[in-house]
Amino acid sequence: MVNSSPAVAAHAEGEEIEVLESTDVLPVAPEDQWKCLFDKYDPENSGFISTERFRDLLAAHGSELDPHKLEVLLALADANADGKICYQDFVNLMSNKRSNSFRQAILQGSRQLRNSALREEVGLGLSRRLVRHVAYETLPREVDRKWYFDSYTYCPPPWLMLAITITEVVVFMYYGLQLNRWVLQVSSPYFLKGPLPYHPQLRAQAWRFLSYIFMHAGIEHLGLNMAMQLLVGVPLEMVHGALRIGLVYVCGALAGSLAVSVTDMTAPVVGSSGGVYALVSAHLANVVMNWSGMKCQFKLFRMAMALVCMSVEFGRAVWLRCYPPAFPPCPNPSFVAHLGGVAVGLTLGVVVLQNYEQRLQEQSLFWIFFSVYTLFILCGIFWNIFAYNLLDVKLPPPP
Repeated sequence: MVNSSPAVAAHAEGEEIEVLESTDVLPVAPEDQWKCLFDKYDPENSGFISTERFRDLLAAHGSELDPHKLEVLLALADANADGKICYQDFVNLMSNKRSNSFRQAILQGSRQLRNSALREEVGLGLSRRLVRHVAYETLPREVDRKWYFDSYTYCPPPWLMLAITITEVVVFMYYGLQLNRWVLQVSSPYFLKGPLPYHPQLRAQAWRFLSYIFMHAGIEHLGLNMAMQLLVGVPLEMVHGALRIGLVYVCGALAGSLAVSVTDMTAPVVGSSGGVYALVSAHLANVVMNWSGMKCQFKLFRMAMALVCMSVEFGRAVWLRCYPPAFPPCPNPSFVAHLGGVAVGLTLGVVVLQNYEQRLQEQSLFWIFFSVYTLFILCGIFWNIFAYNLLDVKLPPPP
């Protein structure tokens, strides 16, 4: 609640309303505090206030807001065509849950952001400069970059990509010591005997369709995947969160192993390329689709380098698959998982990255791609249950 005294008189639609300016604030939840303020400007309890009253509210209490957030609120006031501000939009905004209607209002608004670009701000510490750098790496709109810059607190940190990468390194070191081999570990007769890699004879052990990401064919395989995973995955997780990035990563990895089981039925699978290619493909597609808005430095050169790294890794995988296996009749690991990851990245991944701070369940395109993905997973499951016997596929012996 707010102890107050009369301070401002606001006029809207011929009515005069007395506005109270807070002098001290008792410890209440921020949302309750803003609801009290909104209600004072909405005596009819209609759930809306006029843009004139909304500007009065911002004039009286704007000092309590982050400067970038105040800019966005003013842009919302200018963008509203019917002259009214919805309470739910306002509360969602204050709790960092921006509705789709709010985004459209900002994009169609007449007000340009008043302050200088985020890149021109000086006096920032190292951690804040890193946040600003990540904002320019991943977000195409200045309003989103400023919003992210004000909202991000490093809590929680980007733990998911780091945890996956550390686990992959630990597993690789373990097998390197066990096999006494660091390059082309896959050529060892014991490489596929562990509980992690996918093998067509062991596909009934369903965890292998995901656990294969922690095994790599050699240090060259691990190095390229780890570089792309950290350079692209960590910034994306900082912006979009572990849940969304984890969704794209896991969907890419699962699609990769299922794609192998459908199209390259006799081959095993190792490596995190399915998940990594899903993230990198989604990010590159997002950059291309928002080329003019992306302000990251040397974006053309860096995009070319990312494509070169992806091509080198994919070329290595194709070469290894076609190379005569060390222990026939079991072939070398398949490269098809890369393509499954790319397919997920260009569909489901793009929708996730395009909707920063938007509820995915409100996006029809998300449900379309997610439904297609689910249908593919179900078809892949039935294929693994019935197709191998119906087609009488001759599989290599179990490792």
